[in-house]
Amino acid sequence: MEGKQVDLLLDWLRGSNYTVVFTGAGMSTESGLPDFRSSKGLWKKQDPSRVASIESLNKNVEAFIDFYRQRVIGVHEYKPHKGHHILAKWEKEGRIQSIITQNVDGFHQMAGSSRVHELHGTLQRVHCQKCGREESNERYLTGDVRCECGGIFRPNVVLFGEPLPQEAFQNALADSERAELFIVLGSSLTVTPANQMPVIAKRNGAKLVIVNMDETPLDGMADLVIHGEKIGELLEKLDSRLP
Repeated sequence: MEGKQVDLLLDWLRGSNYTVVFTGAGMSTESGLPDFRSSKGLWKKQDPSRVASIESLNKNVEAFIDFYRQRVIGVHEYKPHKGHHILAKWEKEGRIQSIITQNVDGFHQMAGSSRVHELHGTLQRVHCQKCGREESNERYLTGDVRCECGGIFRPNVVLFGEPLPQEAFQNALADSERAELFIVLGSSLTVTPANQMPVIAKRNGAKLVIVNMDETPLDGMADLVIHGEKIGELLEKLDSRLP
């Protein structure tokens, strides 16, 4: 990242009274977790409609359980990276006010962030599809995914064909409207309606910063675009120059 870009982003961080960070798969891949849409992503190996949908849960339950068991195992094998910890530190220092995330690994909370809007749910908890009983994801590690009522425990994630959780969505919407600085970290910005948050922030007067390895459809409306920079290294660089 060029020095002028660092200086500009630092100035905006220092001057903003309400900064919102929006994270996507690129934030998680730096921890080691695979993404979905890249050339090596999960959806290149599996058809999402067959393993990550309500139909799959009802009609292809073994494939559903196997897919999400591997994802839960991944969440246990990996951990938050330095970028997650810096964002949590910035929240405690009052530099950022909230995080909106498309990720379901729960790494932001594990790193210490408290105001996190999980648009696509979380793998950290599971609930029975039949009676609603909620437990930790340990069920998927042991393989005991049957509830006493006869239902199947499923992760608290948004499956294909399901709406986003309304509380998280409404809170994310409110923070996007309020933001003075909106920073996207590691999202392709191709998934709706989550990708409307940066648009809403920009339309309400926020400065929009997009940090992603590749180009995104919203690069043209951003005030600052940074490509090819690892998120953890970028945040560490910024943090070292903040008082």
